[in-house]
Amino acid sequence: MPEYSRRALEILRQPLEDRRICLSRVSGTYTFPANFLLVGAMNPCPCGFFPDMRRCTCTGQEIGHYLQKISRPILDRMDLCAEAERVSSGELWKSVQKAESSAQIRERVQKVQKRQQERYKNTAYQFNGELEPKDLERYCPLSPDAKQFLEYVFDGGHLSIRGCHKVLKVARTIADMEEKEQIEEGHIQESYGYRMIDKKFWET
Repeated sequence: MPEYSRRALEILRQPLEDRRICLSRVSGTYTFPANFLLVGAMNPCPCGFFPDMRRCTCTGQEIGHYLQKISRPILDRMDLCAEAERVSSGELWKSVQKAESSAQIRERVQKVQKRQQERYKNTAYQFNGELEPKDLERYCPLSPDAKQFLEYVFDGGHLSIRGCHKVLKVARTIADMEEKEQIEEGHIQESYGYRMIDKKFWET
């Protein structure tokens, strides 16, 4: 993603948030649908080895300039961020042996999709990611422990309101994968973990 200019990436803020694009011209304002799935990837630094300081050849200034291509508002609009750490050859073979097949993954995904479609039957929604803030409380019931943990990270300043909403929607999907209607603390913790990437790199 940092290969794109920051200006180009910032233009994604509205469609990521509203799933539409508004263009203002002399003749008027035009709105177009833009419901899409953004999948992006980046290295942690220009050379790709940070935070392994034995191999990284970048200066602190170069790393900072590189990371600033991705703004906090853009990060805040992403549902999931995951770090792919370097693994040893032994770990690689273990992961290959334990890996699910594409058919197994497809079956799990389709099962969760069906569960969500049944939940949102006769509504404007199809999937959890489409939920508007006003409907989160209705469709994302929290256990007392889950609510307490979410309030803890929010009150601690670790989440924006937008980030809190995204944590809830991802946790809703994690609970669906476990065939649970109530969102438990573990679901919130896992969902929150997918938003921690900025704490590791953007605050270094």
